Amino acid sequence: MKTLYTYFSVEGTTKSVAEKAAKELGVEVYEIQPLHPYTAADIRYTNPLARCNKEKFGKKDVPISGKVKDFNEYDTVFIGFPIWYGAAPNIVNTFCKEYDWTGKKVYAFATSGGSGIGKTAEKHQSYVKGGVVAKAKLVHSASDLIEWAKSV
Repeated sequence: MKTLYTYFSVEGTTKSVAEKAAKELGVEVYEIQPLHPYTAADIRYTNPLARCNKEKFGKKDVPISGKVKDFNEYDTVFIGFPIWYGAAPNIVNTFCKEYDWTGKKVYAFATSGGSGIGKTAEKHQSYVKGGVVAKAKLVHSASDLIEWAKSV
């Protein structure tokens, strides 16, 4: 069984959690990066014209820079992100659409979210066609993620 930790992070929280956990568990890690990096103004959700709002409410795909090498070799994938509007940011959905998830178990984790984890697993399922979103969890640290990963 081969595991991959992927993540999207703007302010560094998800990056820190995912990379520390991956290192501790000895698994590979991949950062989901937008083709055009986000600025502080882009994620200021209180501004109705901010990029994050335009993407979310316009249901827009977000161009991504790079691809996971040999994605077909992984059977378990953890996907980390901050919660935006009760779900994964659109860039995470775009990332998922680019791969064949057949036979893969997916575990979604969020590192922030005033709205909590909610129905993230159910919402995310439609983007991992052929795979199964086994669970989703809100984590606050690499230790939380490691403990959860060992239990699933």
